[in-house]
Amino acid sequence: MEKEIKTITELSNKYGANAAFVLAGGGNTSVKNDKFLWVKPSGTALATIKENQFLKMHRAKLQVLFEQEYPENSSEREDMVKNIMLAAIAPGHSGRPSVEAPLHNIFKAKYVVHTHPAAVNGMTCSMQAEEVCKKLFPTALWVEYIDPGYTLAAGGKNRLNEYSVNNGSQPSVVFLQNHGVFVAADSAEEIDAIYKNIMDTLDDEYKKTGVPTELLTGEIDDDAVLTAAPKLRILMSADDRVAVASSAPFSVPKGPLSPDHIVYTKSYSFDGEISSENISDFKKENGYLPIVVSQNGAVFSSGNSVKTAQTAMAVAKDGGMVAQLTEAFGGPNYLADKFRLFIENWEVESYRKKVSLAANAGRLYGKIAVVTGGAQGFGKGIAEELAKEGAYVVIADLNIEGAEKCAEELCENFGAGTAGAVAVNISSEESVEEMTKQIVKKCGGIDLFVANAGVLKAGSVKEMTLKDWKFVTDVNYTGYFLCTKYISRVMTAQNVDCRGSWMDIVQVNSKSGLQGSNKNGAYAGSKFGTIGLTQSFAKELVTDRIKVNSVCPGNFFDGPLWSDPERGLFKQYLDTGKVPGAKTVDDVKKFYENQVPMGRGCFPADVAKAIIYCVEQTYETGQAIPVTGGQVMLK
Repeated sequence: MEKEIKTITELSNKYGANAAFVLAGGGNTSVKNDKFLWVKPSGTALATIKENQFLKMHRAKLQVLFEQEYPENSSEREDMVKNIMLAAIAPGHSGRPSVEAPLHNIFKAKYVVHTHPAAVNGMTCSMQAEEVCKKLFPTALWVEYIDPGYTLAAGGKNRLNEYSVNNGSQPSVVFLQNHGVFVAADSAEEIDAIYKNIMDTLDDEYKKTGVPTELLTGEIDDDAVLTAAPKLRILMSADDRVAVASSAPFSVPKGPLSPDHIVYTKSYSFDGEISSENISDFKKENGYLPIVVSQNGAVFSSGNSVKTAQTAMAVAKDGGMVAQLTEAFGGPNYLADKFRLFIENWEVESYRKKVSLAANAGRLYGKIAVVTGGAQGFGKGIAEELAKEGAYVVIADLNIEGAEKCAEELCENFGAGTAGAVAVNISSEESVEEMTKQIVKKCGGIDLFVANAGVLKAGSVKEMTLKDWKFVTDVNYTGYFLCTKYISRVMTAQNVDCRGSWMDIVQVNSKSGLQGSNKNGAYAGSKFGTIGLTQSFAKELVTDRIKVNSVCPGNFFDGPLWSDPERGLFKQYLDTGKVPGAKTVDDVKKFYENQVPMGRGCFPADVAKAIIYCVEQTYETGQAIPVTGGQVMLK
């Protein structure tokens, strides 16, 4: 079966990576022989599933599902079904089978690919769905809406048997009302050909009726986003702040269209005036906080991470697209209350969320962190440590290509959706303001801002030019002020009803902010000055529940600031004669290492520990914390 498992993996990856077919990593696939079924496990994305991730199951043991007597209570029934399916897993395999595994098992064809294309659901979720299906796809099986799980498996089994009796064989295509399509065949080529026919046929029908096949959107209102998104981070949360994604406005469905839409965005969205009272009233009426909020200038979606918020937005847009397409077939047919309530209370939904959260443990999980100057040096190292602790990290840097590369590396090392990048020149007010807007549009706000970006030009006070002096102070001193000005506005807006954890601005200072530095007055002066800013900002912003602290690292000898062969400090200090008697860069480095009682330079991980301390310590603000290996100590 190695060849067949490879084929179903390739099919899964192909359709799973295509947004036209698969929604939020969903869908199900399988391959079988006479004895075993290999099926995609729950919580695994089709786009990335590997051959060894398919669950091997005994087909005969799966068939036992249809030989049991079940309690009337749906929760008790589904729990019993779950245990039977787990017992059918072959030795050496672990995980939870797709809820549709019993239905996959019923098909006689070798391969089964179940997806939820918006084009298909534009038909299956419409008022005229059954009529149109029989007209456009006369050989397909139409199945009226059935709750997912055992009920769907049992109902699907009966419908497949009826079809076989009437037609002499099973269908290759099964359309499920408000729930997508199953395609079954004995080869990948047949699967592809069937799907192509389905999509081409529906596309032609949409063209005939004049219904747009691209989601209709308006213009996003940046001011509306900046006003609403930070507030929604707490208003859409039952506990601490959530991530909030923003989109240009589109027509959000007025009700639930499919199980997937309910699982990811709930049945109803909020579209009133944003306030604590109105959101609370929505929860009282519906039993849950909204996941999607629709306003004139934007649509917002929430999640416990940036990735889940963006997933919710993708599902909301899919819902909007499906509702738009249903206009070709009489308009949307929303799920009845009994059906939506089953999905809203379905245990499988809770399981999916647990699987999603299990891989994201960390002291900063759910936090949105921004690191300026994060494309290299200390900033990059700090960003890596924050991502390792579960934060979503925005790499903000003048070097946008380097920032994007760093974000890609973080996503590769710590999981997709771990980081993003934004361009900024912190000495430009316009650039800082734009950076802030972009972060709020993508994430909703900021929990931790690490003001790390800085520059250094060494030189004697007798010789330094005013241009070089201003270059250092514009970035190190004024840049810190500009970032705090705009970031604190967002954080203040997040302080709704004094709910949620404290927010943090942490400036990466230097030991030169605690002790003067010979022939380095511009740098040391800017760092001394920013400690004054930290103390002043801390006193002002404490009423907004924003802590402001500085961490003062020792020398990061291995970073480009020191070690760059052309512009590094070792080279600069050698050229300016700052280290008497030094003849080589190595002489300069050895001189500085000897100044540290702990015998080494500072590493990014050392600084990150101090930053995380600032976040976790709820009774510390306005401090300058040395991280110097004992080289500089507080008096």
